[in-house]
Amino acid sequence: MNLVLRSDSNGIATLTLNRPEALNALSPNLFVELRAHLEAIAGAPDTVGAVILRGEGRSFSAGNDIKAIQGGERAPSAHFQAETLDFIESMPQPVIASVQGHCYTGALELALACDLLICAESARFADTHGKWSMTPTWGMSQRLPRRIGPVKAKMMMFTGAPITGAQAAELGLANLCVADAGLEAKTHEVAAAVVANSWHTLRADKRLVNEGQRYTLAEGLAFERRTSPGAGPDMAERLKGFGAKS
Repeated sequence: MNLVLRSDSNGIATLTLNRPEALNALSPNLFVELRAHLEAIAGAPDTVGAVILRGEGRSFSAGNDIKAIQGGERAPSAHFQAETLDFIESMPQPVIASVQGHCYTGALELALACDLLICAESARFADTHGKWSMTPTWGMSQRLPRRIGPVKAKMMMFTGAPITGAQAAELGLANLCVADAGLEAKTHEVAAAVVANSWHTLRADKRLVNEGQRYTLAEGLAFERRTSPGAGPDMAERLKGFGAKS
């Protein structure tokens, strides 16, 4: 059985974590398949403009698969999972996490590496490292505070208490919270709106925003002016279309 499924439509690649019987727990073998799909997509920026990452069944993912690790599964390298999350941030296409049900610890770290997050009312987000006397290595201590602020991040990390999908949207952890029945449609609606824009601009925006976070405001402004790639090859055609509409 494939642990990660891929389907493509209208410039959108959908990757589905496919272990519903285990609440899509993130085993090392699943990460190997996920990385292969991500690398293939990153290598096809002219045919894939955006990515949706979702989980099959009632949960996005319950988190890192401790049972698989105890059973002897090993990732190819010491920080393979963390580096896969880094890869999501660095790949040219925007990645949208579509979350229902559990999104705990390692799964939350995976979702935080995505550019956008749309969740269902059933979604439950939590950092349970403390429950097991573990510490983060996949980015929780860095990405969560940057997403929702350090004080709110510390509350989640220190208590381990889950928050709802609606609370995630209020905190800024998620962009949107919708009814479960509408999650798939809303996610595809957002992805379609993304790919309707210039893919040249999408790639530039993602890089400028993500890399710009490393700098002070003044440094970031200079970085944008220095490295922004300028007009894309489709600008003239898009402007022609604007003139036709007006």
